[in-house]
Amino acid sequence: MPLFFRKRKPSEEARKRLEYQMCLAKEAGADDILDISKCELSEIPFGVFATCKVLQKKVLIVHTNHLTSLLPKSCSLLSLATIKVLDLHDNQLTALPDDIGQLTSLQVLNVERNQLTYLPRSIGNLAQLQTLNVKDNKLKELPDTLGELRSLRTLDISENEIQRLPQMLAHVRTLETLSLDASSMVYPPQEVCSAGTEAIQQFLCKESGLEYYPPSQYLLPVLEQDGAENSRDSPDGPTDRFSREEVEWQNRFSDYEKRKEQKMLEKLEFERRLELGQREHAQLLQQSSSQKDEILQTVKEEQSRLEQGLSERQRYLDAERQRLQEQLKQTEQNISNRIQKLLQENQRQKKSSEILKSLENERIRMEQLMSITQEETENLRRREIASAMQQMLTESCKNRLIQMAYESQRQSLVQQACSSMAEMDERFQQILSWQQMDQNKAISQILQESAMQKAAFEALQAKKDLMLQRIRSQIKLIETELLQLTQLELKRKSLDTEALQEMISEQRWALSNLLQQLLKEKTQREEELREILMELEAKSETKQENYWLIQYQRLLNQKPLSLKLQEEGMERPLATLLVELSAEHYLPIFAHHRISLDMLGRMSPEDLAKVGVTEAGLQHEILRRVQELLDAARMQPELLKPPKAKVLEPLEPTAPEEFPEPVRPSAPPSELEVPTSECVVCLEREAQMIFLNCGHICCCQQCCQPLRTCPLCRQEIAQRLRIYHSS
Repeated sequence: MPLFFRKRKPSEEARKRLEYQMCLAKEAGADDILDISKCELSEIPFGVFATCKVLQKKVLIVHTNHLTSLLPKSCSLLSLATIKVLDLHDNQLTALPDDIGQLTSLQVLNVERNQLTYLPRSIGNLAQLQTLNVKDNKLKELPDTLGELRSLRTLDISENEIQRLPQMLAHVRTLETLSLDASSMVYPPQEVCSAGTEAIQQFLCKESGLEYYPPSQYLLPVLEQDGAENSRDSPDGPTDRFSREEVEWQNRFSDYEKRKEQKMLEKLEFERRLELGQREHAQLLQQSSSQKDEILQTVKEEQSRLEQGLSERQRYLDAERQRLQEQLKQTEQNISNRIQKLLQENQRQKKSSEILKSLENERIRMEQLMSITQEETENLRRREIASAMQQMLTESCKNRLIQMAYESQRQSLVQQACSSMAEMDERFQQILSWQQMDQNKAISQILQESAMQKAAFEALQAKKDLMLQRIRSQIKLIETELLQLTQLELKRKSLDTEALQEMISEQRWALSNLLQQLLKEKTQREEELREILMELEAKSETKQENYWLIQYQRLLNQKPLSLKLQEEGMERPLATLLVELSAEHYLPIFAHHRISLDMLGRMSPEDLAKVGVTEAGLQHEILRRVQELLDAARMQPELLKPPKAKVLEPLEPTAPEEFPEPVRPSAPPSELEVPTSECVVCLEREAQMIFLNCGHICCCQQCCQPLRTCPLCRQEIAQRLRIYHSS
């Protein structure tokens, strides 16, 4: 059961009825009745209380609505102080206001067919109340203050859950009609309740110790509204009182008859006005029905026009959807072709990896041979050092003889030198300490340079390693393909198409397996490079100075033969231009793509960026200098003559080496690149993580941490990989 309900909005007919009744009540010469029944109200409007207070209304009819409370907020019952008749039957009231006793002029209160569970005790303050109808509610007991209603003539408590009547009800001497369910009563007993109102009043008077008198003896003072003093119990009895004031009662009775006739006339006038209001209401209903028919006709015409526009829009959307489906099919075909090419390229790369392994083994063998030659050179150097030491010994003997000759002279000078020896010793100790400090500083600097040289060699080794570059380029290509497949799948879901979904999942599965295989090869290759580095570290323990610097220079000189030939075949003015602009590191790129001066003259900065020249200033400077060279070449054509081919010297007969084909750039062309997709969880950041084994790219780094399953396919996430987008 819901905790909150929306307020029902009244229908147009009910709203018009409420406005009509409010206008009718405010007209000049209107009667004292305000009828807002059947207006589908959930609460009484504030204007009703203001109208009753200003116009001094006597009758308020609010039956057949949806009221749950008699008083809205910021309203007071004092606004209804002049009301004599209050009709609230057929509503949803659960309780009456606790201060309902402020309606001192109220004579008729009808709350039949509501949801009342109790009556407030202040109801006993309604001194002029003559009719109280609480039929068909949920009352379980009546308050004792009902005994204070000295003018009550009719009380209806049937169809409730009441089993006992309050004993104070015996003090209501004017009660003529009491309606209740006799079968469910406990006090008074059922047989008493079945006998009628008089029997019930006699029983209650007997229980209270009072003498019972018929209500007709107390009715006349009530009708004349002469106050509560005439309705009190007389100790001498009604017979003595009539004997003393017989003449006065006869006069009052004649006045009562006149008032009764006047009330009858007022009633007839009220019925006439009511009939006139009903006729006007019928006319208004007829007018509203005709207006309703006209509105329905216009609505039908508008609806037909909208349906026609919707059918045209639907046909346009169907044509657009068919066009998009054709584009998607064409895109899927292109992706499948690229995947096939990628698989073939992978097979080709496997073959080239075997060739690279054989080349690596050959390189290791050559290093071993180089180590043997180094040992031989060290032996030769030791021999030279031994001969030099022998020559030095002979010279030392000669010096010893000369020293003996000068020993006599030296003895004479010893005493003179003793005085200066102390000073020399101090200076010598200071020089020794300085030398020790310089030696420690040099050692720390050598160790620092060695660590830096080792780090530089390690970085250059990873950069120069062709296999690692190939694996990284293949991983980048697979990440791009997976991103395209993920975006294609998201686009398919937005278009509600399910065709070829199985083929896309198989392709994504194949790409995921290929990505895992390449990651394993990458880690394996890094381990091999690390082992090579450890071997070189072991060799560096021979305390050879600048060991890592030598290895770094060797690695720089190791270029593929095909790349060396391509660099030598470049135009000499172009190579000189790159060297002058401090862009000699772009020589392999220009040689690989076989770029000439004529080609550069027709290229733009964007073309240079696609080739690999990323610096914007360098791009413009290269194009400007090339244009100057071309302009000068038109004046002097001999400047751009190609250099003479060099004759290569024959190499020593060694094992035939097979060089791998130059690695082609595996990144997709610019027309196939797609914009990065957004995260499907936060919809703010771009997707950066690959989920394995499914291969989806649909989450950013922050949102993927708490996930255990893929948001798109609901598969378990075995591994997460992050994509680094290069600018």
